Amino acid sequence: MTNDDRSRGRNTAPGPTQLTGHIQRLLQHVRAFDRRRPMIWNGLLAMAWVQFAVLDVTSDGWRTVALDPNVSGTLVLAMSITFSAPLLWRRTHPLAVLAFMAPVSLVNAWSGAVVQAAHLQEIVVFNIALRLPARALAWAGALVLAPLLAGAVQHPRSWDPLIVPHIWAFTLAALLGIVVRTRKEYTEALVDRAHRLELERDQQARLAAAAERTRIAREMHDIIGHNLSVITGLADGGAYAAAKSPERATQALEAIGTTSRQALTELRRLLGVLRDHPAEADRAPQPTLDDMAELLAGVRTAGLPVRLHTRGTPPPVPPTAGRQLTVYRVVQEALTNTLKHGGTAPPPTAEVTLTYEAAELEVLITDTGRGTRPGTATSTDTGTGTATGPAGHDRGNGGQGIAGMRERASLYDGTLETGPRPGPAPAPGWQVRLRLPLEDNPS
Repeated sequence: MTNDDRSRGRNTAPGPTQLTGHIQRLLQHVRAFDRRRPMIWNGLLAMAWVQFAVLDVTSDGWRTVALDPNVSGTLVLAMSITFSAPLLWRRTHPLAVLAFMAPVSLVNAWSGAVVQAAHLQEIVVFNIALRLPARALAWAGALVLAPLLAGAVQHPRSWDPLIVPHIWAFTLAALLGIVVRTRKEYTEALVDRAHRLELERDQQARLAAAAERTRIAREMHDIIGHNLSVITGLADGGAYAAAKSPERATQALEAIGTTSRQALTELRRLLGVLRDHPAEADRAPQPTLDDMAELLAGVRTAGLPVRLHTRGTPPPVPPTAGRQLTVYRVVQEALTNTLKHGGTAPPPTAEVTLTYEAAELEVLITDTGRGTRPGTATSTDTGTGTATGPAGHDRGNGGQGIAGMRERASLYDGTLETGPRPGPAPAPGWQVRLRLPLEDNPS
């Protein structure tokens, strides 16, 4: 049999699953109607049992099981109606209904009429087991059995026709109520758990979306901020050199074009991951420490002389890709800030120092720009201080720059310190120090 044959057979053959589905839908409609109009169902049930009780009396059917067939028919009719009518309140006040039936049950057993409507007490017992605590079920047993025992005293040979059937009916009604109650509570627990899991799933989705938006904003800030700063520096330099050295101006324009194309390529790649199907998106590797030389070359082209120093011995196993990306982005952001806020008189210079220790990588980025005032506050990964340049530029602002570097460092239990470069006052310059563990903390 092919897959198509099996599919056609599954779709056309009326199996038990379809029948079960119809029954479940029908029961759901009945339950929904009962929840909306409970008194209608209660009234229909009570009226039906009243009619059966009256029919039992008018047809003299009760005399076939009666211990004393000579009991007044009016008394039998009154007892049958009294057993049937209170079922209207069996779900709202079941224990009170059973207590109301107890005297009638005593008259029924004592007189020897043994009307069949007395078994309607078991419907009330079912509702007690379904809705009330176990202690109420014990009281229900006493209310049902006490009149029967009194009747057994009046009619010593009435155990089989009077007591035993009621004991069996009471036991079955109580067990059925307990089973239905257990199933109902279990279903409600499953529904509640599913609801809580759905809420938790939605919360996790919102948190994941917020984290992704933050990551995308940080990446776009790094790409756009750095490349625009480089382009601005090249444009300023080209405009300055245009009058005296057209060749330098041409080189600056070519560098602006190259930098712009690189920025557009990175933006298309980032936005392509968001827009395209995952299998079609361009997934180029993220920058690593090996790309540091290319980054510094672009910064030098923009007009900021920068030197790279490496101290210590790199570990045999390179840092993880995430740590290398963190170092790259921190260096990129720090040099971008120098290009934007370092001033022009005299032109600033910068140094990047990578220091490998036993279990830590320290990155120190310093510059000699005059874009900071002496004595400004220091911003660390736990502080909130900022430093502001004379032109009002905030080098430690609460935007994406310093905040993004701090978040990247905290992802790997690292620390970030930013502030004026230490030295005799007034000491020009700024520094950014990143300390990053090379291994994750198992705790």
